[in-house]
Amino acid sequence: MAAAAAGVCAVVWIADPTTPGGFLPACPTKTLLGVDCPGCGTLRMIYSLLHGDVAAALRFNAAGLVALGFLLVAYALWTYGRAVDRTVVSWQQHRWAAWVTLAVVAVWFVARILPFEPFTALRV
Repeated sequence: MAAAAAGVCAVVWIADPTTPGGFLPACPTKTLLGVDCPGCGTLRMIYSLLHGDVAAALRFNAAGLVALGFLLVAYALWTYGRAVDRTVVSWQQHRWAAWVTLAVVAVWFVARILPFEPFTALRV
Protein backbone atom coordinates (compact mmCIF):
# COMPACT_ATOMS: atom_id res chain seq x y z
CA MET A 1 0.00 0.00 0.00
CA ALA A 2 2.79 2.40 0.87
CA ALA A 3 4.52 1.72 -2.45
CA ALA A 4 1.27 2.29 -4.37
CA ALA A 5 0.65 5.55 -2.49
CA ALA A 6 4.22 6.67 -3.21
CA GLY A 7 3.71 5.87 -6.90
CA VAL A 8 0.49 7.89 -7.03
CA CYS A 9 2.23 10.79 -5.27
CA ALA A 10 5.08 10.64 -7.79
CA VAL A 11 2.63 10.81 -10.70
CA VAL A 12 0.78 13.74 -9.09
CA TRP A 13 4.09 15.53 -8.44
CA ILE A 14 5.16 15.14 -12.08
CA ALA A 15 1.73 15.86 -13.61
CA ASP A 16 1.07 19.11 -11.66
CA PRO A 17 -2.75 19.09 -11.61
CA THR A 18 -2.79 22.78 -10.66
CA THR A 19 -1.80 23.66 -14.23
CA PRO A 20 -4.63 23.26 -16.77
CA GLY A 21 -4.09 21.01 -19.77
CA GLY A 22 -2.06 18.28 -18.05
CA PHE A 23 -2.30 14.58 -18.78
CA LEU A 24 -4.37 13.79 -15.67
CA PRO A 25 -8.07 13.36 -16.53
CA ALA A 26 -10.67 15.91 -15.51
CA CYS A 27 -13.29 14.96 -12.93
CA PRO A 28 -16.06 13.09 -14.77
CA THR A 29 -18.76 14.52 -12.50
CA LYS A 30 -17.66 18.07 -13.14
CA THR A 31 -17.24 17.41 -16.86
CA LEU A 32 -20.63 15.73 -17.34
CA LEU A 33 -22.81 17.49 -14.77
CA GLY A 34 -20.96 20.74 -14.14
CA VAL A 35 -20.89 20.33 -10.34
CA ASP A 36 -18.07 19.65 -7.90
CA CYS A 37 -18.19 16.11 -6.56
CA PRO A 38 -16.92 15.35 -3.03
CA GLY A 39 -13.55 14.37 -4.49
CA CYS A 40 -13.05 17.35 -6.79
CA GLY A 41 -9.79 19.04 -6.00
CA THR A 42 -8.21 15.97 -4.39
CA LEU A 43 -5.34 15.72 -6.88
CA ARG A 44 -4.61 19.42 -6.43
CA MET A 45 -4.86 18.93 -2.65
CA ILE A 46 -2.29 16.11 -2.75
CA TYR A 47 -0.04 18.18 -5.01
CA SER A 48 -0.22 21.09 -2.56
CA LEU A 49 0.55 18.81 0.39
CA LEU A 50 3.55 17.35 -1.44
CA HIS A 51 4.83 20.90 -1.81
CA GLY A 52 4.11 21.77 1.84
CA ASP A 53 1.25 24.18 1.15
CA VAL A 54 -1.39 23.12 3.68
CA ALA A 55 -3.50 26.26 3.17
CA ALA A 56 -3.88 25.52 -0.55
CA ALA A 57 -4.63 21.87 0.24
CA LEU A 58 -7.46 22.99 2.55
CA ARG A 59 -8.81 25.30 -0.14
CA PHE A 60 -8.82 22.58 -2.79
CA ASN A 61 -10.57 19.89 -0.68
CA ALA A 62 -10.89 20.33 3.09
CA ALA A 63 -12.94 17.17 3.59
CA GLY A 64 -10.40 15.20 1.55
CA LEU A 65 -7.59 16.50 3.75
CA VAL A 66 -9.42 15.38 6.90
CA ALA A 67 -10.17 12.01 5.29
CA LEU A 68 -6.51 11.62 4.38
CA GLY A 69 -5.61 12.19 8.04
CA PHE A 70 -8.08 9.48 9.12
CA LEU A 71 -6.70 7.08 6.51
CA LEU A 72 -3.11 7.70 7.62
CA VAL A 73 -4.05 7.02 11.25
CA ALA A 74 -5.89 3.82 10.26
CA TYR A 75 -2.90 2.64 8.20
CA ALA A 76 -0.46 3.44 11.01
CA LEU A 77 -2.57 1.54 13.55
CA TRP A 78 -2.94 -1.42 11.19
CA THR A 79 0.84 -1.45 10.60
CA TYR A 80 1.49 -1.27 14.34
CA GLY A 81 -0.96 -4.13 14.95
CA ARG A 82 0.81 -6.27 12.37
CA ALA A 83 4.20 -5.47 13.92
CA VAL A 84 3.12 -6.49 17.44
CA ASP A 85 0.94 -9.37 16.13
CA ARG A 86 -2.34 -8.24 17.63
CA THR A 87 -5.47 -6.47 16.43
CA VAL A 88 -5.61 -2.77 17.18
CA VAL A 89 -9.14 -1.38 17.03
CA SER A 90 -9.38 1.74 14.92
CA TRP A 91 -12.15 4.10 13.86
CA GLN A 92 -13.12 2.22 10.70
CA GLN A 93 -13.92 -0.97 12.64
CA HIS A 94 -16.81 0.59 14.53
CA ARG A 95 -20.22 -0.35 13.19
CA TRP A 96 -21.24 3.29 12.67
CA ALA A 97 -18.08 4.31 10.76
CA ALA A 98 -19.49 3.62 7.30
CA TRP A 99 -22.73 5.52 8.01
CA VAL A 100 -20.91 8.52 9.47
CA THR A 101 -18.53 8.56 6.51
CA LEU A 102 -21.44 8.39 4.07
CA ALA A 103 -23.23 11.23 5.88
CA VAL A 104 -20.12 13.44 5.91
CA VAL A 105 -19.51 12.85 2.20
CA ALA A 106 -23.17 13.60 1.40
CA VAL A 107 -23.11 16.84 3.43
CA TRP A 108 -19.82 17.86 1.77
CA PHE A 109 -21.29 17.15 -1.68
CA VAL A 110 -24.39 19.23 -1.01
CA ALA A 111 -22.43 22.06 0.64
CA ARG A 112 -20.14 22.36 -2.38
CA ILE A 113 -23.00 22.79 -4.84
CA LEU A 114 -25.12 25.28 -2.89
CA PRO A 115 -25.34 28.45 -5.01
CA PHE A 116 -24.94 31.08 -2.26
CA GLU A 117 -22.28 32.39 0.10
CA PRO A 118 -20.38 31.10 2.03
CA PHE A 119 -20.74 27.78 0.19
CA THR A 120 -19.63 29.09 -3.20
CA ALA A 121 -16.16 29.51 -1.69
CA LEU A 122 -15.93 25.71 -1.41
CA ARG A 123 -15.92 25.26 -5.18
CA VAL A 124 -12.66 24.53 -6.94
